Amino acid sequence: MPSTAWSGAISFGLVSIPVKLYSAVTRKTVRFHQVDTRTGARVKQKRVSAADGSEVAWDDIAKGYEQADGEYVLLTDSDLSALDAKATKTIEIEQFVDLAEIDPIMYDSPYNVVPDPSTPKPYALLLEAMEESGKVAIARFVMRTKEHICALRPLDGRLVLSTMVYPDEVNDPAELEALDAVSDVTISAKERKVAEALIESLTEPFEPSEYKDEYREKVLDLIEARASGATEVVEGAPEEEDDKVVDIMAALEASIAEAKKARKRHPSGKDEAAAEEAPAKPAAKPRKAAKATKKAAKKAS
Repeated sequence: MPSTAWSGAISFGLVSIPVKLYSAVTRKTVRFHQVDTRTGARVKQKRVSAADGSEVAWDDIAKGYEQADGEYVLLTDSDLSALDAKATKTIEIEQFVDLAEIDPIMYDSPYNVVPDPSTPKPYALLLEAMEESGKVAIARFVMRTKEHICALRPLDGRLVLSTMVYPDEVNDPAELEALDAVSDVTISAKERKVAEALIESLTEPFEPSEYKDEYREKVLDLIEARASGATEVVEGAPEEEDDKVVDIMAALEASIAEAKKARKRHPSGKDEAAAEEAPAKPAAKPRKAAKATKKAAKKAS
């Protein structure tokens, strides 16, 4: 179980809801240390002065902000601590909005919001009210001396809090000049229709469990193999240079055909494919024709 990241209360009008925040995700990254190949010992880094290369003790180090002229403005820890946000223990809800109003690019880190087990009713009340209204709360709170804006929303019977970046931290896409070329492109109705057909052929329910970090798994397998004595060199596939001019319509149509084949190979698509390929049953003969056959048989006897 992850450790508590924050504890306090949600302020909902005059209602105070005691809660704790637990990180909703655990980043799984393979971490390496730098190792001296001559001795097998870990390599450590030293703090050295750019002026003469001498090692600098922690007591002689201060925080410096570099100005345009290359000079530094030095600030002490006490200078910065005086500016820290007031360490409150409250998530102050300021407004409610529709989820669609929040651009996902603004989300940062997610946390599970857990109630005090001795007083769960206020939490349950807020959760149920938000589920019924379909709204998301925008709030502020202080964590580790920094004030955050956050989105609080219901999810699968619990509240989830996502810290958010500030608007001025979102890079302006207008600075990306290459995007200007998109507005000059003309798309025909046929091209759009084929592209929409490809989207439709690839549309299916989202199953997060089907996605895995394949690169991380390969790295761990390689580490395990090397630890057990394997020495063979692993070579990556050579990069293919693709300088061909692509016929977009042909590529789209080929993609649709491949998507249909892939869907038939998938377990969920077998029944659908069988239904499409099953031969049609012959239609039943009319009753009158059957009676006429019986009369003819009697005459023949």
